[in-house]
Amino acid sequence: MTNVIRKFALSAMALCALQAAGPSQAAATAEEIKSLGTTLTPMGAEKDGNKDGTIPPYSGKWLGVPPGVVFSGSGKIHPDPYPNEKPLFTITAQNMAQYAERLSDGEKAMFKRYPASFRMPVYPSHRDFRYPDKVLANVKDNAASAELSNGGLTLRGAFAGPAFPIPKSGIELLWDTQTVFRAHNEIAIYDQAVVYGDGNKAWGRTIYRMLATPNNLNMERKASLEQGLAAPSNYFLTTTLLPEREKGSINVGFETYDFANHPRQTWGYNPGTRRVRQAPEYGFDQPFGPGGFHTIDEDRLFNGSPERYDWKIVGKKEIYVPYHANKLDDAKVKYNDMLGRGHLNPDLMRYELHRVWVLEGKVKQGMRHLYAKRVMYVDEDTYNAVMADHYDARGELWRVAMVNLVYAYELQAYHVRVTVYHDLMSGAYMADRLTNEQPKAARINTGELKPADYTPDAARQSGL
Repeated sequence: MTNVIRKFALSAMALCALQAAGPSQAAATAEEIKSLGTTLTPMGAEKDGNKDGTIPPYSGKWLGVPPGVVFSGSGKIHPDPYPNEKPLFTITAQNMAQYAERLSDGEKAMFKRYPASFRMPVYPSHRDFRYPDKVLANVKDNAASAELSNGGLTLRGAFAGPAFPIPKSGIELLWDTQTVFRAHNEIAIYDQAVVYGDGNKAWGRTIYRMLATPNNLNMERKASLEQGLAAPSNYFLTTTLLPEREKGSINVGFETYDFANHPRQTWGYNPGTRRVRQAPEYGFDQPFGPGGFHTIDEDRLFNGSPERYDWKIVGKKEIYVPYHANKLDDAKVKYNDMLGRGHLNPDLMRYELHRVWVLEGKVKQGMRHLYAKRVMYVDEDTYNAVMADHYDARGELWRVAMVNLVYAYELQAYHVRVTVYHDLMSGAYMADRLTNEQPKAARINTGELKPADYTPDAARQSGL
């Protein structure tokens, strides 16, 4: 890790300018920090509901498995915590004007693109689940200690939770989505499906092994922060099983919280040559998955270095977003029942009204990306990005992405599940993180992974 090879180009002059910018101190004042867990939720969200009662007050009454739910443990699906609820109403292309103020531009575009079939069943909103006490304590500590430097490319002082629970700038909010508390380690076989406009499908399948060291609650905060900026924050290893022509290909690597000085490192294993080579670049707008229907930096709606965009907070809005999407994971639901033309089967979707931060990124002058502008909708209760609208160089809305969240009982936190990337121009979409027809769901925090599993030699030894 000492001989780090820089993988994406920032000129020497640009890097010096970033470093000269110096640190940006924690955004929260002492009084704001005291508000966490009192007037605000421990995660920094508005504790009260909305005026008309359609968003309830935060209760946080459940930690882990709620009463009446039977959960068999990691590797099993998460049963619906609200199995008897029915939609309050359904939004369609015919009545969408009535709900327009609470729809994203992407959702409106989906109604326009698929007026006969796209609909949104809206269920009661819930804010019943909470995070572990240790996470909530870390979030409060993060508010006091987290700081950015190098133009927002370097983060210090954050551990096991959103870095800036009271964000004051777009780059702070973007970092919240990257430091959201999630699984410390995760092993899964994920299916991907591209559904074309004519109904034909192309398939992908990946073995996914992720290790996020800052989310290891068995590690003490002080010990984690003392590891230094060169210490990896996230390790990844993906092995392709489908399509057949790419079977056995492996990508392995890691990244830190210091993209200015220690950018993402990635190696690729080629099963034909049985050789491992370091990738000159892995991220940004490189296409990913079958059909290339989303970019590498679009996983979880954004990941990697924020360097190519100027980020700003547009505001906070009440929007119908995918939430508590347990129906999509039901093993009784087969892919053919889920994957309709243009979009997923609406009967399996669940939308709730939640307050979200609206975060906008515009490509910086002199930089390039497939998406000239991206608008992300960030759930205030968890800091997960739940929807994103992507615009092309002409300023046209091009792609719409949606993340379906579930509360993972073994994790005691919200977990990213089926993610859908819609291409409005072609009428095709990609659904990722499918497990319905796999024998197991993801194994979360089972302790099976360690940093030594993410070296080039480990990739070579695990090759098919």
